[in-house]
Formats: sequence, C-alpha cells, structure tokens
Amino acid sequence: MTIAIPSHSQQLDLPDWLHQCLLARSENHPAPEDADLIARAFEFARTLHEGQYRKSGEPYIAHPVAVAGLLHDLGGDRAMIAAGFLHDVIEDTEVTGEELETQFGSEVRQLVEGVTKLSKYSFSSKTERQAENFRRMFIAMAQDIRVIVVKLADRLHNMRTLQHLAPEKQQRIALETREIFAPLANRLGIGRFKWELEDLCFKYLELQDYLSIKELVAERRSDREARIQTIANLLKDRLHKIGISVMEIKGRPKHLYGIYQKMRRQKKEFDEIHDIAALRIIVVTNEECYRSLAVVHDAFRPIPGRFKDYIGLPKPNHYQSLHTSVIGLNGQPLEVQIRTLEMHHVAEYGIAAHWKYKESGSSQGTLSSEDEKFTWLRQLLEWQRDLKDAQEYIESLKDNLFEDDVYVFTPQGDVIPLAHGATPVDFAYRIHTEVGNHMKGARINGRWSVLDTPLHNGDIVEIITYKNSHPSLDWLNFSVTPTARNRIRQWFRRSHREENLARGRELLEKELGKSGFDALLKSEPMQVVTQRCNYQSVDDLLAAVGYGEITLNQVVNRLREAVRAEQPIATAETAVLGLPSTQRDPADADKPSNSPIRGVEGLLYHLAGCCNPIPGEPIIGVVTRAAKGISIHRQGCGNAENVPGDRLVPVSWNPTNGNGRQRQHTYPVDIHIESIDRVGVLRDILARLSDHNINVRTAGVKTATGKPALISLCLDICDLQQLERSLNHIRNMSDILSVRRLSQAEHN
Repeated sequence: MTIAIPSHSQQLDLPDWLHQCLLARSENHPAPEDADLIARAFEFARTLHEGQYRKSGEPYIAHPVAVAGLLHDLGGDRAMIAAGFLHDVIEDTEVTGEELETQFGSEVRQLVEGVTKLSKYSFSSKTERQAENFRRMFIAMAQDIRVIVVKLADRLHNMRTLQHLAPEKQQRIALETREIFAPLANRLGIGRFKWELEDLCFKYLELQDYLSIKELVAERRSDREARIQTIANLLKDRLHKIGISVMEIKGRPKHLYGIYQKMRRQKKEFDEIHDIAALRIIVVTNEECYRSLAVVHDAFRPIPGRFKDYIGLPKPNHYQSLHTSVIGLNGQPLEVQIRTLEMHHVAEYGIAAHWKYKESGSSQGTLSSEDEKFTWLRQLLEWQRDLKDAQEYIESLKDNLFEDDVYVFTPQGDVIPLAHGATPVDFAYRIHTEVGNHMKGARINGRWSVLDTPLHNGDIVEIITYKNSHPSLDWLNFSVTPTARNRIRQWFRRSHREENLARGRELLEKELGKSGFDALLKSEPMQVVTQRCNYQSVDDLLAAVGYGEITLNQVVNRLREAVRAEQPIATAETAVLGLPSTQRDPADADKPSNSPIRGVEGLLYHLAGCCNPIPGEPIIGVVTRAAKGISIHRQGCGNAENVPGDRLVPVSWNPTNGNGRQRQHTYPVDIHIESIDRVGVLRDILARLSDHNINVRTAGVKTATGKPALISLCLDICDLQQLERSLNHIRNMSDILSVRRLSQAEHN
C-alpha cells in the first residue's frame, strides 16, 4: 500500500501488516483490539509529524514506520508496536505524556516516555546529559524491559540511515552505539540486532577495514559455500541413519565485525582466519544435540580446547548451544553449532522469544526477583544510584556491558556469573552484602587464597566470614564489579557518616563563608544541587563532600548555577556565593555589548594563558591580585579551582559582536599531532586546514629515526565547534596517529 504525503512530493510505502491493521479499522471490517490500537497510533504519529522531514528528505513518518516494523518482525505486542510509531512525538511535537495516556493508555505512555531523550532538560555538559539519559533509560527498563527493545529498534533504523548526517555526527552516534547499544542487544540476546549494529558501526568507524574485509569475504564466498554444503550433506545423512530428526542444517557466515575482532584479538591476517562461517545444526531435543555432537566428532577430528557447552551452562542472556570446532574438508577448520529450534529462536530474538508478560498473561514486562535473565540489569540499577560523577558512570556502564562473564561455583554447586577478572571480594558481595562486609578470607578449589586472586571458569569459591571483620579500603584497588566497589564505599560512608558530614560542612563553609551559610543549606538552590548530584538530602551531599565522593568544586559550581537561575537580582545567597548582582540598569537593557565576554562590561580583563578558553566552552572569571583586572578561565581549569569564592565572577561568551552581527574574534589554540614520518605530511596537514579556511600562525616539526613525527601548530580559531571540526579534519587523514589540544602548562 502506498499513501501520498500532501505536503511533499514523496510517497510512503506501508508494509503489508500495517496495511491489514488499517483495513481492519475501515467501515467494512471489524476492528480487532490490537489492529485498532496500532492503526490509531500510526495515524496519530503521521498527523503530528506532518511537515517534518528527515535529513534524507523523506517524510519523517517513514522513521516511526520502520521502527514499528522492526518491532513487529521481532514479535513485539501491540503496545510495543504503537510505541514504535509514537516514540518521537513527546520529543519532537507538543504532545504530552498525559495526552498519550488518554489516547493510548498508560502502557504505551510508559514505553514512549522511557525511550524519550532528555532534550528539553538543561545539563552542564554532553557527558552529564548522556549519563542522565542512560540512568533514566535503565530505570524505565526495570519498570518495563520492552523500553530498551523499542530503543534498540529506533537506534538500528537510525544507524541504517546514518549516511545522511555530517561525518562528525556519524562518528559520535556510531561510537555510542558500539559502546552501549550493541552490548545491550547482546545482553538481551537479540543476536540479529547486535550483529547488524556492530557491522554498521564498523562501517562508519573503520571504513577502510570494513570495505577490505567485505571484499575478501565476497571473493571466497562460492568456494566456502560449496565446501560447507558438502559437509552439511554428509552430516545430514549420518544423522538420519541414527534416527535424529534434523530440522535445519546449513552454513552461517560470521558478521564482518566479528571477523575483524578475531583478526585483531589473535593478531592474524584474513587468510589465517579459517572459520569465516559456521555450520548450524538444528534438532528437536536436548538429547539429540549431544548425540549430534558425537556424530560430528566421529566424522571430523575435533580441535582440542574448542568445545563449549552453552546448553549445560547458558550465557547470562540465556543463549544456549553446543559449539565445537573440527578439521573439515581439505584440512580447513570449521565451527559447528548445535541447538534446538527453541534455542535458535532465543539466539536470534533474545528476550522477544519469550516475553515475560506473554508467559504470565500480563501486559507488563516487569522484572521479578526470580528472573535471572535480568540479574545484570538489577545490578546496574543498584550501583548507578551510587555513582554520582557522570564520566565515571558512563565508563562503568561501558565496562559492565562489555565484560565477558566468568562462571564460578558456590560449595553447594550454584553457578555465579561474574565479570572477567573478578576476585573473591566480588564473589562475596555478589552472594550478599553482609557476606562481603564480614569476609575474613576465601578458599578457591579448597585452598586458601589471597583476596585479590582473579577467579577463573569452574572455580569453586568458599567465603569465610567472621562477625568482627569489616571491609578494607585496599579492596577497592582490586575489586572489579561496580556492586562490590559500591558496597565497600557504602560501608565506609555509613560507619563514618557523622565524621564525613562534619568535614563536608566545614569544607563548604570555608569556601563560601559563614555569613548566611545555614540559610543557604535550606535554600531552594541547594535542594536543586542535591537532586542534580543524585543525593536524597543535603546531609547526604555534605557527607559525600567529606568522604571525597564528589568534589567541593563540583558542588560550588553547580550551586552558583542554581542561584543564578533562581535569583536574577542580588540576594543573601548571591552574597554568600560571592556573585555580583546581575540586575542591569534599565537604560542599558537594549544596548548591544561589543565585548566578546558577558559580565565584564567596562572592566579590564584578559584570557588566561593557562587554559586558553575559546567560545563554546564554559568559563569563569577570576579577580586577579596584581591589579590586572579579571582573568577568564575555562571552568575546571586547575588554576581557578582553588580560588576563594569571593574572587570568582560569573561570565559567559557573547554570541554576537554588537548590532546583532556574528562575532569575528579569533583565538590562538595550540595543538599537538603525532604522525607517521613521511615526506610532505606537514604540507598535507596545512593544505587540509587551508581548504577549510583555518589560519595557521606557527608550525613546527620534530623527527627522530624510527619514531613518529611530532608536529606543533598554533591555529586561529573562532569557537569550540570550529576547533573540533579542525581536529577531525586532521584526525581523518590516513597518516595521523593522534591529535590533541595543548595547554600552556605543556609548553612550559
């Protein structure tokens, strides 16, 4: 079915399943409940997105239709498919969550709000925005696991159409997808999403390697398929002879990124990777899986150490299969996977193959305490509450999603999955918080072991506890799981809370001054800062400052931001914080400022040479002691962090240079480049910058035999965006090893 979009010349092809839903709502057909909801969601989204277009030029509604189609093919229910149509309406239109609930019910609203980005909220940095997005997403996942499946479908279609965006945005989105969303798809067991996401990221992040491997795989395809088909026919005959019902037996090529990873991991060339494809055997029962394995090993010589039993010991995402590698025809190694049809569905569709809400008859995909499939998600929710720093949270999230698990056993034979490199301390806290808090020692396979010993697959671990034992701060140096590390920190916070609270209060009072301090702690801005830092109360925030979990500068800077947002004129709080009144003379309200810096009008100021701030970066003014006026620093600059609050001045960049014209100022920025040492590399870099109208003030090169060339450039830059573009222009050159910005301290 094709529908015309009135405001655009393009037309939109609707999939057959959606066509049937629309027909079911027509006057001549009864409207089943599922079809009615799906059709109404499509028409609602189409109306709201009317007049909106994607970067490709196609009507925007094409994206929600594609997302809903992915969810339909994955086996999603009506609420998921409706959410696929509606997932962008809160972000991109004026529709509210309440309106969605009125139209489509609370279930659809919950899914849409769980997927919606925080574009309408204000954050101090991209990292903080990204961290808060993921925090909210995981909380929504805990309420309904289908949230992340809708989000994955959204991300997959965006990756399929990424070619229409600017190269810088392609790189950023692809990197985030590889680091977060592909591992999430793996954790949920949705293999078909994971493989395609990884290959698309591979294409945008390592294009030359992607094209090379794609070409090599295609060149050998016919010979490989013929060889595997011969083996498949031979095994099929043998399996039938002993009465095993083979539902399917065929080759499956490995995805390109998987081949690339194996080449890098094993440091081999493509010609040295023999198992480019795997032979998959699908049978009826678990018993037939093991009988089929015996047939394979009888027909072909197994390779020692290459057998894995994921049926007896499933992966955390419930993937099950027997994997073995054998020497096939012509001495070529071949990987063979053996599984039942149900196992195959789980491997392809993951959580979608056995939705919890379908099994129980409920419409909610909530987590239960017995549902081991989502232990990793519950752990994420546990430790994310304790990680306040946005960068630390993002890095911990990546590590947790990426790490391969090791499987160890309790003395009773229970299997405990842990992150790679985990120690007995991680094992103890995985069992129970109190076990970890009172651990005295550990036995691994019956032998006493030191607590920093890495655990391996199959280890039997016994934890010895003693009522007077307690954690040691030294454990933080070798424990690897966020759960263990946070439980250790929590113990120290609780056991020294009053001491930490007093220290935090003393530090903050010393920084801000005693005048009005108690009133400030009870003020609305302080409550805002407490919430922004993810603490329950002001006392919790002060204790965290005393413990060192959050820095004093972070609290003070956010408090200043909150006060400025709350009070446009001077108040007791601004006086405590050392902030000048922001109230201006009404006569000057409409006068454009000719200064590139707001907040220093009529004052002597200069840009600090220690950090060389440029427009687009958050800045702070420091009143100098040598009568040199105000020094403008980048926020976070080490030379400004320890300055007393009464010498700090809130400043910002002026987006225009008087009379509404765009600013024409340029600022010197020093960059350092490491490059392969070849003739003409500096010339090529300068030509690339010249092509993009970047002026180079100075240039220098240092070379040494057998080492990279070290190139120093001073560029005239207008703002942070231009600097990032310039660095990317250089970084994308084939001979460039690294590019970074220099600070004044590195010159000295």
